[in-house]
Amino acid sequence: MKFTGTDSYVATDELQVAVNAAIHLQRPLLVKGEPGTGKTLLAHEIARALDKPIITWHIKSTTQAQQGLYEYDAVSRLRDSQLGREEVADIAHYIKPGKLWEAFATDEPIVLLIDEIDKADIEFPNDLLLELDRMEFYVYELQQTIVARHRPIVVITSNNEKELPDAFLRRCLFHYIRFPDKETMQAIVDVHYPGIHEALVSEALRLFYDLRELGGLKKRPSTSELLDWIKLLLFEKVADRKLKDFSLEGDLPPHLHALIKNEQDLQLLEHWRRMRRK
Repeated sequence: MKFTGTDSYVATDELQVAVNAAIHLQRPLLVKGEPGTGKTLLAHEIARALDKPIITWHIKSTTQAQQGLYEYDAVSRLRDSQLGREEVADIAHYIKPGKLWEAFATDEPIVLLIDEIDKADIEFPNDLLLELDRMEFYVYELQQTIVARHRPIVVITSNNEKELPDAFLRRCLFHYIRFPDKETMQAIVDVHYPGIHEALVSEALRLFYDLRELGGLKKRPSTSELLDWIKLLLFEKVADRKLKDFSLEGDLPPHLHALIKNEQDLQLLEHWRRMRRK
C-alpha cells in the first residue's frame, strides 16, 4: 500500500512520505496545520486511495477516552431488571462498542480518523496510550480482551488548541501541513475546478495571498475559503480582467465575506486601506 494523493487531493512529497511511513511502521499519524488545510480530508482521501473503509471519531470537549472503547448502559439494565426482562441476565446486551472497538473488529484493515483530539481534556490522549500502542483493551464487564483483528491506519488531527502529552507524541509520527505556496495552491484549484481560466486563478491568488500577508489578522483565510471564494466568482461570472481592477488598497474584490470571517479583521483591513491611501 502506498499513498500518492488522489485525483481530488493534492498531497505534497513531504505529506506522502509521512503517510507512507505511518503505514509502514504501523504508527498513528498526528497531523497538524492551520484550519482549512485539509487535515480531516486527508484521512478520507487515504481511505479512498487505498480502497479502505473509514471509521471517524469526532472529538468534542466532553468526549471521554472510554467512549471510544465501549459504554456500559447500567441504567437500561436496571430498568429491564425491574421490568423482569430475560435479556438482563446477559450483560453483553448493555455494552455499546465505541469507535476503537468497531475499528478493531473489522474483517479487513481500515482507516481510523480521530478528529481534533486537542478539543478533549488534556488527559484524553494519555488515556488511549496503551490501546493505540498494543491495539487491544479489556472489557471488565465481560471479562474479555478485545484485540484488533487488523491494525488500522490511524490518522489523528489537531488544531493546536492544547499541547499534547509527550508520552502520547512519542508513539506517533508527526506531520505539519504547511500552508500551500502559490504553485501548490494553483494545483489544488485546478483539481477542484478543471478548465478554469488561468488568468482568473492568477488574479484570485494575487488578492488571496495579499490578504493573508496582511499583518495582524485574527484569522487568515484558508485553502477551503479560497475554494469557496473562487466558486462564488465563477457563479457570478466575474471576469479575470475585472478582477484585475481590484486590490486591497482600492476597490475591494467581490464576495470578500467568503475570505474574512470576523469584524476585527474587516476593521483592520479598512484601517490598513486608509493608512495606505494617506
